[in-house]
Amino acid sequence: METNKYIKDDKYLQAKKKVKVIKGFYSHLAVYIIINGFITISKIIRNIANGDSFIDAMFDIGTLFIWIPWGIGVLIHGLVVFEVFSFVLGKNWEERKIKELMEKESKEMKEYK
Repeated sequence: METNKYIKDDKYLQAKKKVKVIKGFYSHLAVYIIINGFITISKIIRNIANGDSFIDAMFDIGTLFIWIPWGIGVLIHGLVVFEVFSFVLGKNWEERKIKELMEKESKEMKEYK
């Protein structure tokens, strides 16, 4: 009966960890949009004040470029969080790797004694 409780506790902790990771991604995405939106609006206002039309100011390469590098980072973060490439390491790769390392450590401890 207690084993079942441990399994439920373990699943709960895993789910809680996953929710924390997803929340971290959404926070990253929100900061990305807010910061880059503020910078973009500032650049557009400055470009318009310097005599550019709204279209020219909006599609200025400098204005667009601020979104790209950080956007790549956000994209990669999202791909990792939502396990888009889980087939590379397998669905339960992390769990298998943890068990493998624990078994290896246990074996080494037995050999050491």
